[in-house]
Amino acid sequence: MLNIFDASSNKFCNQVSRRNFIKIGAFGLGGLSLPNLLKAEQQSSKANSHKSIIMIYLPGGPPHQDMYDLKLDAPTEIRGEFNPISTNVPDIHICEHLPRLARISDKCIFVNSLVGSIGQHASFQCMTGHSDRNQPAGGWPELGSALSHLKGNPRATSPAYVNLSPKMQHTPYNFGKNSFLGMSHTPFNPNGEMKGDMTLNGITLDRLQDRKSLLRSFDQFRRDADASGAMQGLDSFNEQAFGVLTSGRLVEALDVSKEDPAIRERYGKGTTRKQGDAAPRLNEQFLLARRLVEAGARVVTLSYSFWDWHGSNFKLAKENFPDFDQAVTALIEDLHQRGMAEDTTVIAWGEFGRTPMINKNGGRDHWPRVCNALLACGGMKTGQVIGTTDRLGGEAENRPVHFQEMFATLYHNMGIDVQQITLPDHAGRPQYLVDSGYLPLPEVI
Repeated sequence: MLNIFDASSNKFCNQVSRRNFIKIGAFGLGGLSLPNLLKAEQQSSKANSHKSIIMIYLPGGPPHQDMYDLKLDAPTEIRGEFNPISTNVPDIHICEHLPRLARISDKCIFVNSLVGSIGQHASFQCMTGHSDRNQPAGGWPELGSALSHLKGNPRATSPAYVNLSPKMQHTPYNFGKNSFLGMSHTPFNPNGEMKGDMTLNGITLDRLQDRKSLLRSFDQFRRDADASGAMQGLDSFNEQAFGVLTSGRLVEALDVSKEDPAIRERYGKGTTRKQGDAAPRLNEQFLLARRLVEAGARVVTLSYSFWDWHGSNFKLAKENFPDFDQAVTALIEDLHQRGMAEDTTVIAWGEFGRTPMINKNGGRDHWPRVCNALLACGGMKTGQVIGTTDRLGGEAENRPVHFQEMFATLYHNMGIDVQQITLPDHAGRPQYLVDSGYLPLPEVI
């Protein structure tokens, strides 16, 4: 296994470092041991459905009361600068800087009363549904890892779980971390900022965006292996792993330059410029997620921008909201237009909300007591708001929704009964996907 790390450090407000990573090992890219993945999947029972999930993680905690739950009746120091606008659904109003979402709100579900945050600057809860405290032997798996185990196709030419996100190097952050499901279900990660240190058959990762170079590299990789007799010595799982890595379908999915220019324009570019040392806004990752789902991925996760706004909350929102608005709306409309909306669930959320009170720097601080989420597609009943907060936006007032209810809903949309299905931990004990008592949201199913 080869790990290549960047020497640069990206940090959250609590000085926890962020750095991307790329791994190659066991004929796998991005930390995915493909032969083991294929063998593990062959040993489990698989459904024949093609349902999938695209999870958009908004690291840092987006300001819930400035997005979908504006408080016009609150005092000035809480209400903020933004005004609500009408949507295409009567009685649903969202921020004026999200006009595209307002036009397709009939295709969305706004969850405004999300509770149960553990209050950590980490993706762990968004990725697993659980707290990182008192974990079972081996550690909780991410949603994508669990679905790779339960729903992965052993003959697929695309990995079941693809992570397009950067790696945040602190313990609770779980992107790509091993769990009790083992390394065979960690995500395939084709991205990362450590591109300059790594080559594949003489082709640097910076040049992998050039499809011709990528194809030539993979073709040469296959020919060299065949000429040396290496392929003859591999078992069927290794041969299949070679097939995945050299698959035209996977290569095509990763090459957004093949997409219709008009569709790429609809998603927008965002920006590669970072906010301080944080993640950029890469709108084409939303398009790449859709392409990967089309190619057979079960779960695609991505991180978008950086939302830890302890200062200049409204200035940063005016920069971030329009790009997010364009990208997520394009994704939802694209899925509907391609006939994929019934089978593909979209969720966008962060690890917690922000304080009702605006601080002296014009920002909002951490607030785990309530936050929000956006759901779309997945065959759900859309065009609704679930839950309300109090007058100040600080507490869930009506219909609090727990993180684990959201996960129960995601699993339900994949055809999995969370009351029945278990996964074995390292001690051999069966572990339910969510804790007892948490069920899918009845409002959406």
